[in-house]
Amino acid sequence: MLKSLFSWKVLLNLVVAIGVFVGLVWLTFRWLEYHTNHGQEIPVPNVVNKSVHDAVKILDDTGLEYEVDSATYDPKYRPFQVLQIYPAPGSRVKDGRTVRLKVNPRTWAQIAVPDVINKYSGLAFQRLDQVGLKIGDTIYEPSIQKDALLRILYKGNAVNPGARLPRFSVIDVVVGSGPMRNISIPNVVGLSVKEARAVITKSMFEVGLVEHEDGGKDESDIIYYQDPSSGDVRDQGMQIDLWASKKTPAELRAKIEQLNSIYRMKVDTSLPPVRYEEVHNEPSYEAPVIPSAPRRETPKPEVPKTETPKPQTTTPKPATGSGTEKPKASTTPSSTGSTAKPAASTTTGQQPAQKPKAKKVVVE
Repeated sequence: MLKSLFSWKVLLNLVVAIGVFVGLVWLTFRWLEYHTNHGQEIPVPNVVNKSVHDAVKILDDTGLEYEVDSATYDPKYRPFQVLQIYPAPGSRVKDGRTVRLKVNPRTWAQIAVPDVINKYSGLAFQRLDQVGLKIGDTIYEPSIQKDALLRILYKGNAVNPGARLPRFSVIDVVVGSGPMRNISIPNVVGLSVKEARAVITKSMFEVGLVEHEDGGKDESDIIYYQDPSSGDVRDQGMQIDLWASKKTPAELRAKIEQLNSIYRMKVDTSLPPVRYEEVHNEPSYEAPVIPSAPRRETPKPEVPKTETPKPQTTTPKPATGSGTEKPKASTTPSSTGSTAKPAASTTTGQQPAQKPKAKKVVVE
């Protein structure tokens, strides 16, 4: 067994196989050197801080391929200035090797405008700031959507959500300030449905029900009735219902009268207005009887009685001697049974009696 394994035939086949393997490996490497231009290397030129146009021209002359990649915009460098190159300058590469250039763009990278239309202005401003858009002027416009963001303006033109703008662009926003009050409703009777829609929208109202007399949806039909009627005042955003037909108003007189009976209420002003009076039923109650304290009687002062002096009667003295003397006047009453009046005293120094003053008695 061992003799047959180490026979010269087996050894010869083994040597031939090893030779063939070594030859194939050598030929493979030689082919790779030829195909990859082994030993034929080119130094990478230094094009940093040059403009991208100059850098591309230099790389073309050297025989190297290039690939331009824009970096984040840096205002410290010039637009289209080469900031970095890979492989690094001075490196030796094969002929035809691709070199990547990192270039400063002309301006900030563009971003998509977020969808913040009809959103609350506070949240919309926050979202715009997050994506890198700066808010310039805030314009308030009458709208039923109070404090809602209505439009976005860039350089005076409206911008739709999804449009791409340079980062840190300054935009203006239009915000609703609330509906306007007491706006006169326009007259659209006699206009086509299409024209009436434009007039109603321009007057800051909305189109409500549009009823076609023939049941179709032809925008060329003529408006023969509207509700509310023209001249009425309503707030912004109110709906105006329309009735349209291809017939003339004379042919639709019965229909118009029917609509008037429904939508035009007539108030009879001949009757006196009814007055309503409010009756307030207040609860009645009796005041409690409070027993009064006993009164103290104040005694009246006693007036002392005044005595009337009695009249004095003078008796005539009898006459003595000769001669006749006239008797003195007597105060005796001439008639019997009559009451005599007191005589006035003629005596000097005598005064009539005075009444005593009443004394004031205080009861404590």
